[in-house]
Amino acid sequence: MDTKTSSATPLKEDASVGEAEAKGARRSRVSGIDRALQVIDYLYETGTPAGAYAIAKAVRAPLSTVYVIIDDLVEKNMLARNSDGSIWLGSRLYHYGLAYARSLDFMSVATHEMHDLCRQAGETVQVCGRDGDYMLVLAMADGPSHFQVASRVGTRVPLNWTASGRLLVGHLPESERIELFKRCARTSPTGRALIDARTLSDAAGKAFGERLSIQVAESDYAVACIASPVCDRDGQCVATISIVLPEQKVLSDEHHYTEHVRMSAQRIETLMGWRNH
Repeated sequence: MDTKTSSATPLKEDASVGEAEAKGARRSRVSGIDRALQVIDYLYETGTPAGAYAIAKAVRAPLSTVYVIIDDLVEKNMLARNSDGSIWLGSRLYHYGLAYARSLDFMSVATHEMHDLCRQAGETVQVCGRDGDYMLVLAMADGPSHFQVASRVGTRVPLNWTASGRLLVGHLPESERIELFKRCARTSPTGRALIDARTLSDAAGKAFGERLSIQVAESDYAVACIASPVCDRDGQCVATISIVLPEQKVLSDEHHYTEHVRMSAQRIETLMGWRNH
């Protein structure tokens, strides 16, 4: 009896120690994952390759720790090291993104409509969404002409620079729109993008109500964009579909493009079952 009691105690202590070690290992593992995500998020948010020192400073992590994380992620193709030593997102993340995109019914429907609109309009077409204070290009179909569009898939642009950016926040209450534009409005490379928060809020609300937004040479010289909102069941703009084309084409035949882009947005909503909003 005494023997059994004395032998049970060490087992209980061993189990407690093992449980504590397991918890410690989990905490360490989560911390490592958090650090890796900080590195990846920093590169994604800045949109440009960076050196280990700059990354470590930005995420407030020891340089030695960041070196270890970067080496590990490069080995696993989550990050890529350029010839100058700078670090950028790796090919494995791209494959994950493609797999995720394929799983979304919306992206499947929107991408199909995007290619149809590209053929109808004969111009480059983009599907865009919102990423915080930025507009994000989610998908793109290049038009048949030699006209080059600077914004590619993955490009993030301040909301006030683009026709799509205004639509993406057009459903918000006026006070929210004003506060948002006060925070995020930036001067564009051409200097033609609106930056006054109230003016932007009014423009966003009006464009959303008309289901049409047009910008000409606000973000890029000689480039125009005609966008229409894609709204969910609650009437919130979850994405836009837009035609990107040379400035002179909009000025000469605006109606031709506006009708095409509005119909495309409506078809996406219909196929998603959102037209009752």
